[in-house]
Amino acid sequence: MSSNTDPLGTAIIDYLNQTNDPIITVESNLTEPDEIPVRYLFRNKSEMPEKELFALSKAEGRILDVGAGAGAHARILQDENKLVVALDNSAKCCEAMKKQGIKHVVCEDFFTYSDNEKFDTIFLFMNGFGIAGTIDNLEPFLIKCKSLLKPNGKIIGESADIIYLFEEEDGSVNININGKYHGEILYQMSYRNELSGWFPWLYVSVDILTDIAEKAGLKQVDLYEGMDSDYVICLQNQG
Repeated sequence: MSSNTDPLGTAIIDYLNQTNDPIITVESNLTEPDEIPVRYLFRNKSEMPEKELFALSKAEGRILDVGAGAGAHARILQDENKLVVALDNSAKCCEAMKKQGIKHVVCEDFFTYSDNEKFDTIFLFMNGFGIAGTIDNLEPFLIKCKSLLKPNGKIIGESADIIYLFEEEDGSVNININGKYHGEILYQMSYRNELSGWFPWLYVSVDILTDIAEKAGLKQVDLYEGMDSDYVICLQNQG
């Protein structure tokens, strides 16, 4: 397999072209390999769980969908006559979104992205806070988000506390308190002959995210808690 390619984007294009029913393999340094049917990335509103519908209902005004992927959320928001900019650093994902009729697609890395007009909402779904990569980079990531927001603008994002992965049979937790944060994971995706290479991803508890968000000038204003330590949080720009 070749490295530093775009297995996700290739699989999404293959799905749109109906060449097969593609499946992406996801590996991590903490769990067994998993398979994601690409059709899941094209789900419609009726196929989405309650927490996803909650997040979509909170998106308003001018919206930036970060890491938009196949464009499922951007498509729904656009169909509801909301103004959404779909941002992704994958050229193939951006091509796929344009093919689906998503009007405002930007192919760029989030950390270098800028816009002359600020946003009312930044949408970070599919564990979008994970883009920060590490707990040390979470505050700079949130500050970057804040720089793109209007006063009182909101971030709507999803994450989870994965400390349960470290629980022993007796209920104790086996983590190194002097090591890296337990929610820092390495992932790798593969599809056909393409391999993404390992990349960092972050899962963060509500309490820690809220504390770091306050340092970045963002305040929790809404919260939806799921069944598996997952949640959707709304953070509002305080200045």
